[in-house]
Amino acid sequence: MIDGIKVVAFDADDTLWENEAYFQEFEANFCKMVGCYVTSEQASAELLRTEMRNLHLYGYGAKGMMLCMIETVCKVAKEENGLKAVQEILKLGHELLQTPVEILPGVETVLSALTNKYQLVLATKGDLLDQERKIRKSGIQHYFDRIEVMSDKTLTDYQKMIDGIGCKPQEFLMIGNSIKSDIEPVLAIGGRAVHIPHHITWQYETQIDGSVSHEFFRLEKIEEVLNYL
Repeated sequence: MIDGIKVVAFDADDTLWENEAYFQEFEANFCKMVGCYVTSEQASAELLRTEMRNLHLYGYGAKGMMLCMIETVCKVAKEENGLKAVQEILKLGHELLQTPVEILPGVETVLSALTNKYQLVLATKGDLLDQERKIRKSGIQHYFDRIEVMSDKTLTDYQKMIDGIGCKPQEFLMIGNSIKSDIEPVLAIGGRAVHIPHHITWQYETQIDGSVSHEFFRLEKIEEVLNYL
């Protein structure tokens, strides 16, 4: 059992609902689009470099990815074909921004079981408008006592959130699919964490800064959380 917990926070994308699969489909279509100029591997690598270079400007989300794709295509495509590629990127990006929200298996079972036992928090990061859209369309926002949409999930961001909630770090439990964003920073401030891997993870989220120095729970399915709370 995980004792002493008063607040349970859930990551949203790829913890509560499907997300990265749609982004990877978007990237695959982009790689096909520029396939006459570079290989898929080269296109993907160049896109990632562009995303990392612009992360501090655009943050996380579909809109930032669209801008990085436009920048990348301008670099690799011939000038006369650039406009057509940009138009296709915008079309695919608009489709991504309207993707239905698919709740992952077991999520509502867990939220329903915990809603009267703990203060529940939805803690996500990314573009505010897009995250608000997904939260609204998810139909599960009523389970949460508090919803936090952060521009990033750093140690400072979590500390600010915990201070706002008014709990001690050791009373706070974060559940999520990314060790980099959902586990490491929470453990660093003295909180508790449960890692539930998703079948697809953005490459950025796998870039862990060294080893995780504190222990955390790693579960295969979100329903297993109920065995510990």
